[in-house]
Amino acid sequence: MSSRAGNWLITAGALAMFAALVFLPAAFGQHSENVLALAGCLFSMGALLISAGIYVKARFLPKVVPTQSAPEAPRKIRGGCDLCRNDIPVIHCRVHELHLCTTCMAEHYDSRSCAYVPSTRGRSAQKVRARGAS
Repeated sequence: MSSRAGNWLITAGALAMFAALVFLPAAFGQHSENVLALAGCLFSMGALLISAGIYVKARFLPKVVPTQSAPEAPRKIRGGCDLCRNDIPVIHCRVHELHLCTTCMAEHYDSRSCAYVPSTRGRSAQKVRARGAS
C-alpha cells in the first residue's frame, strides 16, 4: 500500500459518511428504527475508513533521521579542580591556593616554589567528614 491507497480510503470513508447523512432524513419515515441503524452503521464505517486512510498515509511517511550534533561536553564536577573544573582534585597547592587534579598537577608542578598537601575537596573528603561526624 502507498500514500495513494490512503487517499482512496479517506475518499471512500467520506462518501460513506455522506451516504449516512442522506439516509438520516428517511429515519423520520415509517420504518425509522431500521433506517436509523443503517445510517449509524454507514457513518461509523465511514469514520473507520477515514481513520484507516490517515493511518496508512502516516505509516508511509519518510522517516527523518536526526542529524548528529557535536557530542556534549562532560558534565562539570562541582567543587572540582580549580583549573579545568572537570576532575576531582587530589592535591592542594598552598602557595597558589589551587586544588588540582592529576592532569593539571603535571602542568603546575614546581618543587622549588610550591608546597603541596592532599586536597580536602572531593568525594574522599566528604566521606571523611561523614565518618568524623558519626
